[in-house]
Amino acid sequence: MTRIIQWVLVGWFLMLAVWMFLNPMTWYQITPGVKEMGPFNMHFVMDIGLVFFASAAAMAYGLFRQDKTAIVCGAFWPVLHAIFHIFIWFQRGVPFDLIAFSNLFGIQLPAWTALFLAFKHPTRSAQYA
Repeated sequence: MTRIIQWVLVGWFLMLAVWMFLNPMTWYQITPGVKEMGPFNMHFVMDIGLVFFASAAAMAYGLFRQDKTAIVCGAFWPVLHAIFHIFIWFQRGVPFDLIAFSNLFGIQLPAWTALFLAFKHPTRSAQYA
């Protein structure tokens, strides 16, 4: 079950990457709270999409190769992103609104779950190292 969840998370990060890179304006307009952070910046949105792609690729590589280090590295960006969003939430006064709800389910849970499962992943045996 752990591997299935990890693959779902790879899919989630990959979906975000593709959406942000190929249709940044739609992502900007639809994602709750993004417009409140400032004007649209295509370069910034596409850059973030590429970082999510790198995370998904690292996690997928790690899952294919049974490489715990790659899985942890892939989970690292989403967790940093989640920490930043916790900081933003506190700056907003800790409201429980649509933005906080989408943050919880779209950013926090996937990121922290990815990191937790990455550390839980068994280490590759020495014969494959």
